[in-house]
Amino acid sequence: MKFTKDMTIEQALETDPRAIQVFANHGMACFACSGALMESIEAGAKAHGIDTDKLLEELNSLDDKQSD
Repeated sequence: MKFTKDMTIEQALETDPRAIQVFANHGMACFACSGALMESIEAGAKAHGIDTDKLLEELNSLDDKQSD
C-alpha cells in the first residue's frame, strides 16, 4: 500500500510498523500521542516543519527495503 499525505499517522503505522522509525528520524513523536489517530501525515509534517514530499518518499521507500 502506498502512503499518502491524507492518511492518518495511525493508518501509516498500521500499514507498515517500520514507519515509526521514519517519523522518529524526523523528530515526529506524533505516533506516541492521541493526535496520531486523526492527524494526517501532511498535517503532522507541517506542524513539525518537515517537507511532506520528502517524508512520503521515505515512507514509500519502506516497500523497497527488506526486513531482516
